[in-house]
Amino acid sequence: MNPLIQFKKIPILPLLIALALVVGALTAVPALATPPVSVTTEILGAGTFDELDVSAKTGAWKARIDTKGESDLNVVRVTFQPVGHTGWHTHPGPSLIMVMSGTVTEYEGDDPSCTPRVHPAGTTFVDPGNHLHLVKNESTTDQAVMVAVPLIPAGAPRRIDAPNPGVCPF
Repeated sequence: MNPLIQFKKIPILPLLIALALVVGALTAVPALATPPVSVTTEILGAGTFDELDVSAKTGAWKARIDTKGESDLNVVRVTFQPVGHTGWHTHPGPSLIMVMSGTVTEYEGDDPSCTPRVHPAGTTFVDPGNHLHLVKNESTTDQAVMVAVPLIPAGAPRRIDAPNPGVCPF
């Protein structure tokens, strides 16, 4: 044997245990996510904008949008079957939401009292982004439909699944 080359015996069992722990850790968190149930989404339109620096004012009303970097804008129809829900999730940017039919109920992941925020057809609400929430159709008989218009960093996922924070019984 060449005296310059020496092989060291490495115990294989500790390496296999370490590998199993790493694989388990990487797959456990996604397994805890709460995916949508009886909810479908349809992208009605999508586009990408360069940096935005837009102001508008009419009388007492004013609006301002200021972004750094490119942004994706989507128009998404979300249809909830009876008792369907989005699962716990976050978004990387804000969304303007219109309830088109039925009623949806929103729950916030940081609300220990699990207070429902009810949004019937014809109402609107804002999802500010970067917070954990779940939207549910509480009806056992009627479908609910909403249209969401999220503005997010270009290339980012529109939705990020998350584990149940444990604040609500469902």
